[in-house]
Amino acid sequence: MTDGWLSAHFTFAELTASETAARRGINNDPSPEALARLRHTCVGLEAIRSRLGAPLHITSGFRCLELNRAIGSKDTSDHVTGDAADFICPQFGGPRSIVAVLMDAQIPFDQLIDEYGRWVHVSFAPRMRGQVLTIDAAGTRPFL
Repeated sequence: MTDGWLSAHFTFAELTASETAARRGINNDPSPEALARLRHTCVGLEAIRSRLGAPLHITSGFRCLELNRAIGSKDTSDHVTGDAADFICPQFGGPRSIVAVLMDAQIPFDQLIDEYGRWVHVSFAPRMRGQVLTIDAAGTRPFL
């Protein structure tokens, strides 16, 4: 679909990469609508990168419905619409410290989640609820 940059620091390739898709032969190219949403997500990711002062490593971006189902995620995941990304930022710190800083950073988001202490999920879905959560073996709860 495109091989270029979606924003100053994020490429189409990194926001659509998936080992599962490659292994299973799943075409993970977004629709034009999802691509537009993915570009919007990159605007938010740029703001996060700027606030953290370090590069983000995207661990999961857009996931077509087939891929999303293959990894066991819900059909309602914001990854399917291009509105979400999971990332780490080792030069800044762990997911808990990232979420703690971003929840007060004046960057609008729908959801910001410390997932299992391994990565940060951020969604820029139009709902823009500003939810800050933790997900771990005990379940999902407000981030404290």
